[in-house]
Amino acid sequence: MFPERLEANALQALCRQVFAVRLVMIPLGAPLALGRTAPGAPTYLVATSVALTFLLSYALFRDWERLGPLLLRHRWLLAADMAVGALLLVTATPSSPLGLVALGTPLLSGLVYGWRGSAVFAAAQTVVVAALGGGLVLSFLCVLSGAAGSSVRDFLFRLSETRARLTAAEAVREERERLAREMHDSVSKTLHGLALAADALARTPDPASIRAQAEQVASAARRAASESRALLTDLRAEPVLLLPALQALDARVRVTGAVPALPPSVARHVVAVAAEAVENVRRHAGASETLLTVSATGTHLTVSVEDDGRGLPAQLPSAGHFGVRGMRERAAAIGAALSLGPRPSGRPGTRVRLSLPLEGIR
Repeated sequence: MFPERLEANALQALCRQVFAVRLVMIPLGAPLALGRTAPGAPTYLVATSVALTFLLSYALFRDWERLGPLLLRHRWLLAADMAVGALLLVTATPSSPLGLVALGTPLLSGLVYGWRGSAVFAAAQTVVVAALGGGLVLSFLCVLSGAAGSSVRDFLFRLSETRARLTAAEAVREERERLAREMHDSVSKTLHGLALAADALARTPDPASIRAQAEQVASAARRAASESRALLTDLRAEPVLLLPALQALDARVRVTGAVPALPPSVARHVVAVAAEAVENVRRHAGASETLLTVSATGTHLTVSVEDDGRGLPAQLPSAGHFGVRGMRERAAAIGAALSLGPRPSGRPGTRVRLSLPLEGIR
């Protein structure tokens, strides 16, 4: 069987090139071969062999996508190609310029069948060439062409396996990053709230307050368990309606333009970035107002979160800051641009802006 699609296409292209080279060699060598042939019947025999070989090569070159699978399943078809080439060697002799046409069959057998197939056809072609007095050089080239075809095939197979391993490793890395983002956006925040509630419970002397705090702890624990189950079963793959999900956030929402429908995977990332920005305002900014603006044009969708709080620190922490890091990773995953900075016009506060190109998404 052929390897993966890319490698299969590469093999098919190489097989076609074998026939393309043969199609070039035959017209170039035919005049010299015919010029060295005695007039009369020998000339007609050489011309007929040249025509048959050329037509067969042209048919395989033109319709390789259809004939190639037949050649892969039925090896005797390549034997027919070798027989036509042998007829050309018999009539024109291996020492003529057309003798190099014989190299095509073992090269093709190596590309299509690998080492075992090339060994059979290269040996058979070598015997034919030697029997017709082709000499040691042409016989050696037949063996070498079969080995070259097999080596190229093995290289493409190894390339396919390496590509598969790299793809698997990249998928694992992306899945780890996705789980880190999802954990931060769901379970991590809930557990943080659970820890705060437990600390407050330990410091509360009033029995009535203890009961209320215990209910909060139990509620947070149930929510963490529910979010963990949702994460493990990938419930976040459910369709997300962008505008209702944004309007459900704890912010004043302003919409400009007709908001387009986005694929669920893209909408999930947009909502997650906005939710993280709103949560950061609640936890760190000390703001009195949070404004979420959704602006849609024909080419871009822009979502920005602004607050009137204390603003960003001079330098964001780089290590372990999964909030900002997660937003950047989500933006990169959908091809959007993310910017974090002070509000425009010198107003106090912070603005997080996500700009998503719509071309190729809808």
